[in-house]
Amino acid sequence: QEKSCRLSAALLGEGSEISQEQLYELLKYAALGKCHSSAQPSWCRIYHQSHLAGVVVVVVHEMSQLHFYRFYLQFKHLRKMFRHRFTLTPSANFPVSLYGEGTNLKPQNTPQGLTSSSSECITKSSDLQCDPIIQRYGEKKQGLTSYTLTLEEQKKNDYPIEGSPACKGYISTECDQQRTDSSPLFGLDCEMCLTAKGSEVTRVSLVDARGRCLLNELVKPESTVVNYRTRFSGITKKMLLPVKTRLSDIQTRLKEMLPHDAVLVGHSLNSDLQALEMIHPSVIDTSLLFARSEGRRFKLKFLAKAVLGKEIQCEQKLGHDPTEDARAALELAQFFIEQGPTKVAELNLEMLLTAEKLAEVSQNKAELQPQGCGFQEQLNEPPPLSKPCFLDCLQVTGQKPLLLGREGLDSSGLCQSNLQSTSNKQILQRALEDVPLSKFSVIQFSLGPEYIASHLYTGLHEKVRSKLTDMLTIYAGPFEENFCLKSVKKEFGRCGPIQSLAVVTETFQPYVCIQYEVLEAAQLAVESLNGAEVAGSCIKVQRPVSAAMLDCNVLIKELELDVENEGVIYVAGLKKSLTETDLQEEFSQLKDLEALFLPKDPQSGKHRNCCFLKFQKSQSAVDALEAINGWTMKGSELRSRNALAPGHLWRWIWQMNHSNGKQGKHIFYEKMEQLSDCEQDLRRRVKKLDQHIKKLYRSLQKNTLCVVLFPGVN
Repeated sequence: QEKSCRLSAALLGEGSEISQEQLYELLKYAALGKCHSSAQPSWCRIYHQSHLAGVVVVVVHEMSQLHFYRFYLQFKHLRKMFRHRFTLTPSANFPVSLYGEGTNLKPQNTPQGLTSSSSECITKSSDLQCDPIIQRYGEKKQGLTSYTLTLEEQKKNDYPIEGSPACKGYISTECDQQRTDSSPLFGLDCEMCLTAKGSEVTRVSLVDARGRCLLNELVKPESTVVNYRTRFSGITKKMLLPVKTRLSDIQTRLKEMLPHDAVLVGHSLNSDLQALEMIHPSVIDTSLLFARSEGRRFKLKFLAKAVLGKEIQCEQKLGHDPTEDARAALELAQFFIEQGPTKVAELNLEMLLTAEKLAEVSQNKAELQPQGCGFQEQLNEPPPLSKPCFLDCLQVTGQKPLLLGREGLDSSGLCQSNLQSTSNKQILQRALEDVPLSKFSVIQFSLGPEYIASHLYTGLHEKVRSKLTDMLTIYAGPFEENFCLKSVKKEFGRCGPIQSLAVVTETFQPYVCIQYEVLEAAQLAVESLNGAEVAGSCIKVQRPVSAAMLDCNVLIKELELDVENEGVIYVAGLKKSLTETDLQEEFSQLKDLEALFLPKDPQSGKHRNCCFLKFQKSQSAVDALEAINGWTMKGSELRSRNALAPGHLWRWIWQMNHSNGKQGKHIFYEKMEQLSDCEQDLRRRVKKLDQHIKKLYRSLQKNTLCVVLFPGVN
C-alpha cells in the first residue's frame, strides 16, 4: 500500500499554543526531511515525510486570531478543512524568520536588501539581544559553574541521572565534591558501534585542561557487533580482535583518574555517558553551550572551524578521532568561559554556517544553482550578513520556492516565480497553475491596507470581547427576596468555574447575573438549570438579549460541530482536590479515551472544577456523555456536554477576562458607527477569501502539508 503522510499533534489545552520556532521546525522538517539534517518537530510528528508531495503556506495578511473569532461563521470552509489550530505566540520578527529581511511582506516604500554593507559587519547590540546565547546566559562573563547543566537540563537532555529507573546498574564516578569556578575541566569523547544489545562503546578518550591525552583506549563490546560504523567510529573488526579491555575496566579507570570536583566537557556528552553507563553530576555540553534557536545544535566540526580555526573530522581520515574531538570540545568550553557570551555572540555563528553552506553549494553543486539565485560569485567576497531565513535553508538544497502575493515579495531573488497583483482572484488563479509544480509555496492573500487601521482593529477587538462576555454570561431568576445566594452559587458552580456573580436589584424580584470562565459552563447552565428549582424558586436561565446575541444559538451549534471539537467532551462538577492522576484513574474505564486536559489558573496554578476529555472515536465520546451525566465522583455529581471552545479559544478568553486594558464603553460606542460602515464589506471579503482558500486546498495533491497563517497587523 502507498504510505500516506500525516501530521499528529497535541490539540488540548497547553498544546494549543506554539512559538515561531516551533512553526519553523515543522516547515523545515516537512520541506527538507532527514536527508538535510533536519529533525522531527519537538511538538508534533510528521509520519512518512519522504512521501510528502509539497508544502503550501497561505498567509492571510493583516488578519489575526481576533479576525478568525469575529468572522468565525464566514470562515465556513477553513473551519471544515483544517482541524489542527494553534495560537502563534506574538513575535515582531516572525515574517523575517520565514521570508528573510529582503522580502517585503507588507506595503513599504523601500524593500531592504538581503546583504549589508561592510560598515554593518559588526553585529548591532539590538541584534545581540535576540541572540539565543545572550538570551540564555546574559552579556557578562561568568565562571565555569554558570555553564554546567542543571539537574533539570540533564533530565531534559537524556543524561544518566542518579536514582533514575532507566539508569539501573550504571556506575557513578563518585565525583561528589562541591564545584567552584576553579574546578578542573576534562574533555571526554567515545566512539560507538552497533551490537545486538544496541549502541556500545568501542573507544574512549579523556584529555585534561591542557589538552594532554590521559586515556585513549579500545574497548571490547559485550555483545556481538552488528555494524562497526567504521565511517564514523574508525573502528574495524581487525582492530578489536586482540582487545581484552571491557567496559567495567574503563569505568574503574575513569573513577580513579577523575578528581572529586571534576567537570566533564563533551559535545552531546549524554550519548557518551549513556554508552559508558556512568553517572557524573557536573557536565558542560558544548552542543547546548553554543545555543541556537528552535532547539537546533551546531556540529562539533563546524564549531571547531568557526570558533577555534581548527579542522577536525577530515574526510581523508577513516572515522573520527575521539581524542581530537574531546580536545576540541574542551577548547570550545574554555573559549566560551574566557571570552564570555557577548564575544561568542559577536562571532555570528548562524551567519557563518549559512555562508559556509552557500559556498559548498556554489562550489560542489553548481548544476543545482537556478538562474538569478543571488549566490556569491567570488569565494573571497564577504558573506551576506542578513539573518538566515527559511528560504535560505531551502536555497542551500537547490530548491527554489514559489512566492505569490500582492506586494513585491521577491525582492531577494530567492524564488522561482512571483506575482505582484492587486487582486486575490489573480493570485488564486496563478496559484492553481503554479503550486502543483513547486515543492514549497507561499501564497499571500490580503484584505487591503484600508482594513488594518488601528482604530478599526481596536473596535473589532472590543466587539469580539463584548460578544464573548455575553456568551459567557447568564441571568437566572426570579428568586424570593431573602434567597440564599450561597446555594445559588453552589448549584451554578457545578456547571463550571465562575468568573463573577452579582445580584440584579433593578427588577421587581431579584435575579442573579453569573459570568463563567468557559463557554461550556454557561451553555450547560442554560441547558440543565432552565426551569429547575434552585434556592426554593422555579427559575428561568437565559443569556443577555442584544443585537449581537441574536445569532448566539447558530454560533454555539457551529462550535459544537467544529472538527476541532470532534470527540471532545466537557466535564464539570469536579472537586478541586482531585489531581490529574486521580481523574485518569477514575475515567480509565471509558472506552477509547485518548487525552485529558485539566485547566489551571495561569496565575495561581490551581486546578479548575472542570476538565476536557478527548476520545479516539466520536461514538465513544457520545457513549461517555451518557455514562458521565449523573455520575458521582468522590461525593460530587458530574455534568457534561460536548466541547465548544478548543484550547486556543480557551486561552484567548482567559486573557480577555484578565486583561487590564479594557476600554470604556463610551470609547467603544464612538467607534461602533465607524466600524459598522466597513464591517459589512469586510464580511463579504472574508467570505470570498474563505472560498479562495477552499479552491486552493482542493487543488492540492494528496500528501501536501498546508498551513494557513493569521500573522496579525503588528
